[in-house]
Amino acid sequence: MATNEILEFIKENDVKFIKLSFCDLLGIQKNISVTAEDAKRVLTEGLAFDASSIIGFSDGSKSDLYLWPDISTMQIVPWRPSTGRVIRFFCDIKNPDGGDFLFDTRALLRKTVERCEKNGYLLRIGMECEFYLFKTDENGDPTFIPYDDARCFDMSPLDKCENIRREMCLTLAEMGFLPEVSHHESGPGQNEIDFYYRGSLSGADTLMAFKGAIKAIADKNGAFASFMPKPFSDKSGSGLHLNISLYKNGQNAFSGNGEGLGELGRSFVAGVLFRSREMAAFINSNFNSYQRLGEFEAPLYVSWSQQNRSQLIRIPSANKRDVCMELRNPDPALNPYLAFTLIINAGLDGIENNMTLPLPVDENLYDAEDAITSKLERLPATFEDALQIALNSDFVNKVIGEDLNREYFNCKTHELRELESAPDRDVLIFNNYFKRI
Repeated sequence: MATNEILEFIKENDVKFIKLSFCDLLGIQKNISVTAEDAKRVLTEGLAFDASSIIGFSDGSKSDLYLWPDISTMQIVPWRPSTGRVIRFFCDIKNPDGGDFLFDTRALLRKTVERCEKNGYLLRIGMECEFYLFKTDENGDPTFIPYDDARCFDMSPLDKCENIRREMCLTLAEMGFLPEVSHHESGPGQNEIDFYYRGSLSGADTLMAFKGAIKAIADKNGAFASFMPKPFSDKSGSGLHLNISLYKNGQNAFSGNGEGLGELGRSFVAGVLFRSREMAAFINSNFNSYQRLGEFEAPLYVSWSQQNRSQLIRIPSANKRDVCMELRNPDPALNPYLAFTLIINAGLDGIENNMTLPLPVDENLYDAEDAITSKLERLPATFEDALQIALNSDFVNKVIGEDLNREYFNCKTHELRELESAPDRDVLIFNNYFKRI
């Protein structure tokens, strides 16, 4: 839609408020609202805002930034009133002179999309996102009590999340994010909703919109949704499996002459494997992420297989048209713009350098003998290790820039120090991880 069409849409559909969405460096979604009367000015001139309180954006000395709505992302917010409607745009972040803000991670992903296009590629990402639903107390505040005690693929009445999940899917469809599959997952109160493939920038926007919608619909139904990677030490963690495919001239560029990966696909996967340890701090982006890895089908080793779900990368069984790679270590706490940027660039580097994919590992690595696992490289054991590896990575510094990498390191290191010195660690985890992610 052009700007004048959007302005006409606002008038004809009784839109009263416009939400301008963006995320901080760590991937937490932020929002500024304006009234419909300001729509034309905001769409044509941007909206100035004070970024001094946004994590990773400013030290206060240069805090004036502008939000520029991406008009292609306009959505009606379905859970708001049908009279006096609310619409939402995802925004790019600009400096006052109109240049890209250095720490706008959405702009980084857009540049990565441009790199794909220059090489004649179209990259598409499908997402399998898990999350937990918890009960709320008499004040509507979240508790740590799961919404039900059901297990994977259970049905109602064991699956007490079913009606909420149905409303979530219908709401997402209204927003243009048609879910592919939804079901109860393995943990009590745990759910999964999967999406059809989308472009990488659209996919990152989708994930941000998805998380906001899930939380809103849960709250509407007296529940609380958390995307914390590992809320229970003895239950399944919540993953964000990414199914990635690459197309060239309308054809799947991953497929070979028969089934499985062709030469180009093998090089892309090799590139992602090669950089997996360097990217881990952005794909598994807080201390709790590392409590998930290595348990309940979450990977621990840098390996791949055609079918085995204990591997970092799996190549699902598919016909030639649908060949893809499934990356299994991401979790939904990540900043998708940063994570997708790094993953895609790692794969493209693998293609450009004709990287060789190592032999597949078809063993179940959760109970494999030391003779097998001792030969495999591991993902970082702790978040501290992952941050240090990323800080010293030439690849990460090249792709996202040394300044952004250093700022991310500083923000996350401060987060860890705050956790270490907290007078009540459990309260801080509940408020800063369980509730906010």
